[in-house]
Parts: sequence; structure tokens; C-alpha cells
Amino acid sequence: MKAKRIEISLAKYLMLFLNWVTVVAVTGFILVTTNNIRDSYIARDFIDGVEAIPWKPEAIFAACVLLMGALSLSFVMRDIVHFKDGRLEAGSLFFDFAVSIGIVYLLNFNYNGILLWVFANVIFYTKNSSGQFLFMLLGVFSFVGTDYGLASVNYSLYDIQDYIEYYNVGQQSYILGIYNVLTSLNMALFIIFCVFVIQEQRGTIQQVNELYEELQRANEKLQKYAAMKEKMGQTKERNRLAREIHDTLGHTLTGISAGIDACIATIDIAPDKTKNQLEVISGVTREGIQEVRRSVSRLRPDALERLSLEYAIQKMVEDNNALTDTKVSFECQVQPLRFCEDEENAIYRVIQESLTNAMRHGKATRVDIRMWRKDGDVRLTIQDNGIGCAKIQPGFGTEHIRERIALLNGTVTFDGSHGFLVDATIPIRWGEEYD
Repeated sequence: MKAKRIEISLAKYLMLFLNWVTVVAVTGFILVTTNNIRDSYIARDFIDGVEAIPWKPEAIFAACVLLMGALSLSFVMRDIVHFKDGRLEAGSLFFDFAVSIGIVYLLNFNYNGILLWVFANVIFYTKNSSGQFLFMLLGVFSFVGTDYGLASVNYSLYDIQDYIEYYNVGQQSYILGIYNVLTSLNMALFIIFCVFVIQEQRGTIQQVNELYEELQRANEKLQKYAAMKEKMGQTKERNRLAREIHDTLGHTLTGISAGIDACIATIDIAPDKTKNQLEVISGVTREGIQEVRRSVSRLRPDALERLSLEYAIQKMVEDNNALTDTKVSFECQVQPLRFCEDEENAIYRVIQESLTNAMRHGKATRVDIRMWRKDGDVRLTIQDNGIGCAKIQPGFGTEHIRERIALLNGTVTFDGSHGFLVDATIPIRWGEEYD
């Protein structure tokens, strides 16, 4: 890639040098030939035989040299100093275009190859710009419009060919050959420059594709790592719960079992003692239930610890809309949205899991959540506009949702034909309390 940039830069500098040589050669040739005509006292005959003559060849030569110097300075500022502001860079290109038009005009359209050099700079500096098409269109029309054959139809212009004919046949061939070589070399360098730019662009595209493939591979590795980490977290959590339940329930049930065995042994001979023993067993049982409840309550989402279910869902929606491009709406027709702890946990986790699946797997940009009451149950639907799924395969996400709804004796269905729809019916106890 660096080699291509060196080739492109070399082509630009060669074109600038060649245009310097050509402009100085053309204006110098007109100036020298005009002086020769004056010195040979055939000015009247020469004027009678041409349509136009240049105004003050000395001034034209000086002006062209000055304008070429301005073009070179603009090029150096743009290529070496670098304009940090894009507007300054665009302004310098417009400046180059205006100056080159001035040079072509001073040369009476006998040479317009300087526009190819300006055009080459436009291609290089605007290749990633939105204004590239405008610059290129302007360059094409300018080059075509400044052709001597077209311009001489509407304007009276001097022709360099008339000045070449002042010399003898041998000299004419030599001068015309130099003129044609200079113009042809300029065109060839412009074509070579365009080839280099195309090759650089092709190399850039190839690099982008390679980087994209590497990014895809890295993304796949990250997804596998995330899935593995999620499974490890699930296993760790299950082990923790198993240990807590084993320690709590194991100790409690062992005590209850031993106490009941004692009651069986004493119920016939010491009823009062048995009653006292049963009261102790009842207390141990209640303490065990409280321990289990404390273990399970640790699974309750932090948002539900601090907020009501409705505000917790609204907070989840607001956070999602603020942090992602997926827009989520929540419509609730159940008031007040307040249930038992296990019911709120299940509803919150089902919505959370559905949003995760919609963004991660469905690539959805919109998700609509609705809740309403129907025949004593709560209906919950989560509909996204993602890619959907023609054949729904059982996965951790959907199975997780099924298990949570099933724990509440509810039902849930999935539909992936138009985006993805989660449709759950949850029988709510509506304020009833259970131990």
C-alpha cells in the first residue's frame, strides 16, 4: 500500500514538472517566434495570414510562469503541509481549477493539458469525499470545453500551428514533434496515475475485506466465549443453590424426621411430651421455610428490590432505548401492576430474556411489549420486527421462558413467522397469600 502511494505521488510530481515544461515551452516559443518575425520585418505579411495574434507575448509568458508558481505552491501546501480542514482542501482544488483555466485562456486554448493535472489531484484528494462527483464532472466538462477546435469556432484565437509554419520544413517537423510528445506524455502520465489510484483502491478494499473477516472470526470467538461463560455461570449458580438447599433443607428435614420418629415412640405413653415435641418440630419447619425463602429471594432482580414491577420494566425499557438502537415500547393495561414475588420475578425475567433474544438473535430494531388482563389471567406479548425463525429450535432462552411460565401454571407459545412473538398466559393469584 505504501509503495502504491509513492507511485501515485511520483506520477503527480512528474505531471506537474511536465506541465511546467510544456507551458514554458509554448509561451516561450510564441515569444521567441514573435521576436523573430519582428526582426525579419515580415510582421505585416504574417498578420495578414493569421486570424489573431497574442497580446503582449512577454506579459503572457510572465503571467503563465507566475500562475504555474501559484499552482505549485498550492500543490505543495496540500500534499506536504496537509490541510486539516476539509474546506481548505476543497478551496485549494477550486483555486487550482481557476488558475489552470486562466493559463489555458492565456495560451488561447492551444494547450489544455494542465487541466488533466488538476483533474488528477481532484481524483486523489476527493476519492472518499461526497463532493467527488461534482469535481469530476466539472473537470470533464472543462477539459472538453477548452479544446482548441471547439473554442476556435466561437472565438478568434491565434493558432500555434501558424507560428510553427514560420520555420522551414525541417524545423517544423522538429518543433511539431516536440509539441506532440509533450502533450502525449501528459496524457499518458494521467492514465498511469488513474491506474495507480485504481490499484490502490482495490488494495484498500481487499484490506477492508480481510479486516472484516478477521472481525467476524473474532466476533464468533467472543460469542462462543460468552456462551461458555454463561453456561459456567449457570452451573456455578446451580451448584450454589444446590449447596444452600442441601445445607438448609437437609438440616431441617433431618431434624423433622428425627423429631417425628420421637413423636411416634412417645405418642401413646406421653401425649403431652409428644405435643411439645410437635411444637418444636413446627418451629424448626418454619425456620427452614424462612431459610429457603431467603435463598430464593437472592435470585430476585435488583430492580424489583428497589422498584415496583411496572417501574422496573419501564426502567429496563428506558435503559435499552438509551443504550441500543433497538427501540422498545411498553403498554400496560393492568392496574395496579402488583403481584406476588414469584409472579413478578417470572414476568420481569421473561421480558428481559425476550429483549435479549430479540437483539442478539433476531437483530430487531423495534420491540413492542403489551400486558392486559383477560378472564382472571394476565396476557403478556413481546413482538419484535427481527429476522424471525421459520423453524423454532428449543434453546436455553425459550426453554428458560417456558420453565418460568410453567412454574406459575401458565402457558406460552412462540411464533417466528413475522419477526418473533412471545405470547404468554399467566394465572395470577391476585393478592392471595401462600406460605
